[in-house]
Amino acid sequence: MTTTVPAPAAAGHAAAVSTSKPKVRRRARSERARAERRLGWMLCAPAVTVMLLVTAYPIGYAIYLSLHRYDLRFPTETTFIGLRNYGAVLGNRLWWQDLTSTLTITAISVVIELLLGFLLAYVMHRAIFGRGLVRSATLVPYGIITVVAAFAWRFAFDPATGFINGMLHTQRAWFTQQWSSYLVIVLTEVWKTTPFMSLLLLAGFTLVPDDVVKAARVDGATATQRLRKIIIPLMKPAILVAVLFRTLDAFRIFDAVFVQTRGAQGTETVSILGYNTMVSRLNLGLGSAVSVLIFACVLIISFVFVKGFGANLSQQRGEG
Repeated sequence: MTTTVPAPAAAGHAAAVSTSKPKVRRRARSERARAERRLGWMLCAPAVTVMLLVTAYPIGYAIYLSLHRYDLRFPTETTFIGLRNYGAVLGNRLWWQDLTSTLTITAISVVIELLLGFLLAYVMHRAIFGRGLVRSATLVPYGIITVVAAFAWRFAFDPATGFINGMLHTQRAWFTQQWSSYLVIVLTEVWKTTPFMSLLLLAGFTLVPDDVVKAARVDGATATQRLRKIIIPLMKPAILVAVLFRTLDAFRIFDAVFVQTRGAQGTETVSILGYNTMVSRLNLGLGSAVSVLIFACVLIISFVFVKGFGANLSQQRGEG
């Protein structure tokens, strides 16, 4: 004797079966995702541990020192003073002058390097003959140690030993005025790190499909229109990464300024200020406060770039 299941019951049973299968699949997928996440954390754990040991302890110790009156000339008078060191630094006009000098050098250097790096990356990208030679020659300045490059440019602009005055037929003392000191420092930074910027932008040129550029050319778009409407928008991720990395690096400038002017003529940067406070004056409390403030400025710059420009990139991807 056979039994039949009513149609509504059969339909409900089939619907229950059909709806239960995706749940099993989603559960299996989530379990697999959790397993992959655990594996990822296990693989990253050694590197993360080393980074914490190398970076977290110095940062934490610097914060600890910045909360104390700690002068190596009077080691027995170390006392906890809270945020007074930060108040002393932020209340001093020298900090704001050095911060302005640092931002000036950073902004001018990054803008010039972005323009020159873009042009250099385009040449390397479009080079037909000797592409490897062009790229190798471009990397030569970047391979030179920053201190060596700073000394080279200092001797070049020195009135007694340099050749710049002879080329320009002048007797100018370049390191006796603020604007000319800025000029030499910026030229040193641009010459040294433009290859780094061009390499990052060269990777961005690979994101631009040649077919799209050729199609725009066939449609009658001029070179300027192709650059503004196609090449630069597609290169935005590479450009933002290059500008972010270079901005963070330029903000911490120390070598070129220390070698060429030692902060004279109003060219002192916040890194030079931290060095003079901690090493020259042996005041570890104030010096650590300056270091923590520099670290905070770097975090603010990174936050602005990631939140501001990163949101624009995400919106651009969503619209695409």
